[in-house]
Amino acid sequence: QVQLVESGGGLVQAGGSLRLSCEASGRSFSSYAMGWFRQAPGKERDIVAAVSWNGGNAYYADSVKGRFTLSKDHAKNTAYLQMNSLKPEDTAVYYCAARRDTSMATMWRYYDYWGQGTKVTVSS
Repeated sequence: QVQLVESGGGLVQAGGSLRLSCEASGRSFSSYAMGWFRQAPGKERDIVAAVSWNGGNAYYADSVKGRFTLSKDHAKNTAYLQMNSLKPEDTAVYYCAARRDTSMATMWRYYDYWGQGTKVTVSS
């Protein structure tokens, strides 16, 4: 079983940057595909970014493409979401997720493990 612990959220001014971290407990984490999702109040949970286990395939939502970068450090059992040029529209609770497969997925129901969520607030 894998446990995911998120950190790095907070309040930031528009145009600023944040890096979210997702630390995993299991040794098998390196073989898992990863995803980041976000959910704003009153909105559905939406895909932000996803990557295959080795980074060979990646997906970014159109709304964040060019501004956000998903990475995975196998040695540290940690995934990251680097967020640059933040906009008020990025305000949401962000969740990292892992699935027991090597291929990436963009739907939440295909993921097996979830972090507790970390809130990002972007002020204008």
